[in-house]
Amino acid sequence: MGALMSVDPYPDWLRPPVGGYTADDLDRLPDLPPHTELIDGSLIFVSPQAKFHIRVILTLHMALAAAVPDGWESWPLMTVKLDDRNRPEPDLVVVNSASDKGLGQTYFLGRDVLLAVEVVSPESRTRDREIKPLKYAAAGIRYFWRVENVDDRPVVYTYELDPATNRYTPTGIFHHRLKVEHPFPVDIDLT
Repeated sequence: MGALMSVDPYPDWLRPPVGGYTADDLDRLPDLPPHTELIDGSLIFVSPQAKFHIRVILTLHMALAAAVPDGWESWPLMTVKLDDRNRPEPDLVVVNSASDKGLGQTYFLGRDVLLAVEVVSPESRTRDREIKPLKYAAAGIRYFWRVENVDDRPVVYTYELDPATNRYTPTGIFHHRLKVEHPFPVDIDLT
């Protein structure tokens, strides 16, 4: 009878290094699941998204892409390197066009992001409502939008960074129509 082989069923990266992972590790770890994020040095795995989530991302992305002024671009599902231990993946970002590093680019830097948008999912509720907004504010991202599913309809909560407190201040709640002047004029039918 042959020797018994020991097979480790888990990839090595499931055991984090002492001190956790770094933002650059996301590009080096083999076979990470799609849309893996890094929060405080810990890998965060995203569960499959519902049609509501995807529909809202696509609707907002198309509207923002059509409305952004010259020098800015709208990107869905790209990670943002906030610091060495944090690289979340907002559902949508508006970034400075000068931050384009080519088709192999896997993230944007926080300083290049004007707007971060999170569409809240049941599994990410605490991260999207509490953790990520604090980290986006600390990185100096000036505008943040949070989208909630209320009776299968999107409700958008908009925020602007208060430079005196380095925290987000609410600027509006939009149920049927998202019409704002900042960070640039946008008018989106949410129905």
